[in-house]
Amino acid sequence: MKTYLNLGWLRWFNTFNFGVLLVVILVLTALFAPLLTHYDPNVQNIAQRLAAPGAEHWFGTDRFGRDLYARVLYGARPTLLLVSLVVIITVPVGLMIGICAGYLGGWTERGLMRLTDIVMSLPSLVIALALVSVLGPGLMNGALALAFTSWPAFARQARTETLALRRSDYLAAAKMQGITGWRLIAGHILPLCLPGAIVRAALNLGGIILSAAGLGFLGMGIQPPAAEWGSMVASGSRVIFDQWWVAAVPGFAILFASLAFNLLGDGLRDKMDPRHGR
Repeated sequence: MKTYLNLGWLRWFNTFNFGVLLVVILVLTALFAPLLTHYDPNVQNIAQRLAAPGAEHWFGTDRFGRDLYARVLYGARPTLLLVSLVVIITVPVGLMIGICAGYLGGWTERGLMRLTDIVMSLPSLVIALALVSVLGPGLMNGALALAFTSWPAFARQARTETLALRRSDYLAAAKMQGITGWRLIAGHILPLCLPGAIVRAALNLGGIILSAAGLGFLGMGIQPPAAEWGSMVASGSRVIFDQWWVAAVPGFAILFASLAFNLLGDGLRDKMDPRHGR
């Protein structure tokens, strides 16, 4: 007698759902960090400096005796805030430039696309470091520097989609009804370009997290004593051969956050882009 197992619940374990789960865990960790630990991330205890992971300090302590578990939890806050600022800046700017270039055409398109090509050809992390060195280290300046190098990809994608829509019957019908100019752009072109921009933003978040950690590692991000994953890795690299956990713990946090957003972006692409969906 054959037994058939109901394996429908296994469909839940797809890329999108797993990515959403990891992102939710990351966000909840940042929001409820004070409830998840009783240690202050900035309080120093030299008597317990570089303590190994144990019952008292789950992830050990750093060279100032600060609890690494608490610092990793609180370090999620500036990372998510910086990533959110970068997305809020880059998506509208990229969409506006790309849609205007694709819809208006002519010299406007040539000028905007040449500007996009110039910015895209520049090494992003090097330009971000140069901008932060001019503006000064900090959360907002780091977000502006990363946003400056991140918008061209959204602009090129929006231009391509707008060119495909410009001669469509959909826009022709809207023009016959007297809808032109910014009303046409905001009401008809932008909603069709927005899903692709959302997918690209989700896919870019992992790279933005790595860039933000790179700024912190080089001392150009959020300044001490605030908990920030990149600066924690830089501090732990000085004792990595003897006290490996000081650098490994924040490094794993960066890996977790980057993996979460990469999975979310890949799942969104499968759901919102029929060319990649199953």
